[in-house]
Parts: sequence; C-alpha cells; structure tokens
Amino acid sequence: MKVLVAMSGGVDSSVAAVLLARAGHDVTGVTLKLWGGDSDSGCCSVSDVDDARRAADHLGIEHHVFNFGQDFDEHVVDPYVRAHQDGLTPNPCVECNRHLKFERLTTRAAQLGFDAVATGHHAVVEHGRDGRAWIGRGADPAKDQSYVLHMLTGRQLDGLLLPIGAMTKTEVRAVAEEAGLRIAAKPDSQDVCFITRTEGRRRFLEQRIDLHPGTVVDQTGHQVGTVDAVEMVTIGQRRGLGVSGTHDPRFAVDVDVRERRVVIGLKSDLLVSRTAVTDLGWAHDPVEGAVLVQTSAHGDPTAASIAPGDGNDVVVSWSRARQRVAPGQSVVFYDGTRVLGGGIAGFGGGIAG
Repeated sequence: MKVLVAMSGGVDSSVAAVLLARAGHDVTGVTLKLWGGDSDSGCCSVSDVDDARRAADHLGIEHHVFNFGQDFDEHVVDPYVRAHQDGLTPNPCVECNRHLKFERLTTRAAQLGFDAVATGHHAVVEHGRDGRAWIGRGADPAKDQSYVLHMLTGRQLDGLLLPIGAMTKTEVRAVAEEAGLRIAAKPDSQDVCFITRTEGRRRFLEQRIDLHPGTVVDQTGHQVGTVDAVEMVTIGQRRGLGVSGTHDPRFAVDVDVRERRVVIGLKSDLLVSRTAVTDLGWAHDPVEGAVLVQTSAHGDPTAASIAPGDGNDVVVSWSRARQRVAPGQSVVFYDGTRVLGGGIAGFGGGIAG
C-alpha cells in the first residue's frame, strides 16, 4: 500500500514510518510547513523539519515538505486570536488537526495517488461489526490523543493509519533506538507551536489585537481588583486576578470581555449541572443518552447524558456537579474507549440548575 506519513520531526511520527516500512508498505514522509513566524517549541520550528528529513533519510524513504502556511493562518492562528478577542478559550491543536493535518493533508494525499495517510498520534482506529471505523483511545493513558482527534469522520478514518496507537511511549522510544534514530530521546512537544517561550501568549496577542484592562468584581458586583488584559483570563483561572489577602482561594467564574469585567468566586461557584455544547460533529450518527465526556486533552472522563438543545446544539447533563467548562474548549463524547464525536462549550460553559 502506498502510504503518506506525516512526519513532524518527533519520535512518534518517525516510529510510525519505521513500522509501516517494516510492514512492507511503500512509505513517503511529509512535513507540513505551517507557521511562518518565530517558533521555539511545538512542531513548527526549523529544527523539527530538519529532524524529520534526517529521519526519512535514515530510513531510506522519500521526504517532502508541504507549505500549508496560508491555510494555517486562516484556520488556526486567526481564529485563535479572534477567540481571545471574544472571550473564548481556544484549542488550536484541535483546529490544526481538523483543517490541516487531516482535511487538507488527506485531500492532497488522494490527489497524489496515495492509498492512506498515517500519523504518529497515540490513538487507534477501531472497526465495529458493521465495518464502520471509529477513533479509540491509545494504549498509553498518559499519552492518549483521541480527544484531539474527535472531529474525524468515518469517511476520514477509512483512509487513516495510526501505527503507534497500540504502543506505550516507552515502547515507541525503544523502537526508535533500535532503529538507530537520533531523535529516540527527543522530548515531546508541549506548547502551542506559534507561541514562543521567550515572548509568550501575551506578546503574541498584543501584536495582533488590543488588550484591555478589566475590573475584577465579586458576585455582589463589588470591585476587588483589576487585571491587565481581560482577553487573557479564562474560566477557572486562579492566578493573576489581582486579588490577595482572602482566606479562601478565588477563581474566575465569569469573564465578560465586552464589559471588561471578571467575576470571581469560590471553587464551589464554578460547579454546574449542565453544559451547552455547540458546533457538533459526529463520527457517524448523532448520539443521545448516556455517554462519557472529556473536556480537556488529558482530563478524566465523566459520566453524563446528552439531550437535544436549541437548534443543532446539545445539552450535557452531568452525573454529578462539575467545574464549568471554559467557553471555546472541546467537549468530547465517548462510549467506553470509542470516540462518538464532540463539539465546543458554549458561552458560560455551564448551567447551574
């Protein structure tokens, strides 16, 4: 089979290429050139492209670089900036997967005559008795990336290979070392690739939008502090709220960018019984009823029930009150280890009653 492997320069995608080549596939590596600005972290730096090319050379496979920079700006960077401007907490890695690493890449791969696309994500492609494909959790709970792949449809999964999904990270590194890859011990990427460690999120945003100071009020409306940039405050945040000297910790329980106001409260004030979810996508058919729900990349799944909301939205009713989900964050639905689909937490992130 002719397979195009997305090689980021990290150990996971390099080992994916190793395994596919050993299995006898006709493997070609590709690195996506996404971000044209400075990068010292993530998977967009010049050194990562060099690492991917060296790994491909070591394996004796062809390697290419696809420049998707314009698409990355349009679908990832610009929405990230607008989200902060609108008081949302964006998830750029999800949007990169949605628009670039799968939709754009799989389209290009099909045009070039490849039979399948492979990545180094820690997840698996499961097949039901009816033959339909689903994303499932990876074997290593600490590295599982099924959450950030929740947007993939059954159609996309039919042409996707995830060679390392059944392996632990330790096993992946062992294969890399045995194969003689110089990146066998390379640390994992942890940060948003277009936010540099030296300048940080604030500097990145203030070069693109105006950041505004805001007032911090308690739940009676009494001002108790200020923040330098209300656009950078997220639901559940504790640090940087300009509040000190209180006996119990205070958290951001509501953020109103338009009014430039942050409401703080106790941790118990963050608890909600329901969460509205918008912008839904499903692997196959829409789901109602009992599910497991995950609201962050490595969060614990929580039992809940899905019911139709307004329009095409749904309402998640939690089995027990839980912390409000920051608006803009992905809310992902599971049946056991299988991903059913997901969406985006709406404004407010929760319903108290």
